[in-house]
Amino acid sequence: MGAPTAYEKHDHRRCIKDALQAARQICKASGARLTSLREQVLMKVWQSHKPLGAYAILEQLAAEGQGHPAPPTVYRALDFLQEHGLVHRLSSLNAYIGCDLPGEPHDSQFLICRHCQTTVEMAAEPVSQALTSCAAARGFTIHQSSVEIVGSCPNCQAAV
Repeated sequence: MGAPTAYEKHDHRRCIKDALQAARQICKASGARLTSLREQVLMKVWQSHKPLGAYAILEQLAAEGQGHPAPPTVYRALDFLQEHGLVHRLSSLNAYIGCDLPGEPHDSQFLICRHCQTTVEMAAEPVSQALTSCAAARGFTIHQSSVEIVGSCPNCQAAV
């Protein structure tokens, strides 16, 4: 059996540990510098499977006594993490979510629960192929895609 989905109860510390390990490997391989702040921001993004905005990250860092980094500093850390394939930006929420496939180029689809905000990343090749085919039929070339799908997760469906 594989890793649990975001909807299942599990230890988020494991998610954070795995994300940090992947980040360190990716940065070492590319010669990029994973600073302490970048690690802290990545840990915040992975603390749950719910999208987190830059200002929420700032508030959490301040509440934990990590100082008061300026918003541009956190945005630069998020840009770095996104550039290295460690997080994704969800445009509809102006928030970030950890990448389940760090270091692997992929198009993503995100299932976002409208009730609890839990988000699951999928990299479904058939979906990517369908989008590419439809775009090509209109003379358009896709360079990257991110699809955000809003609905209800199994836990919220069961609670109704």
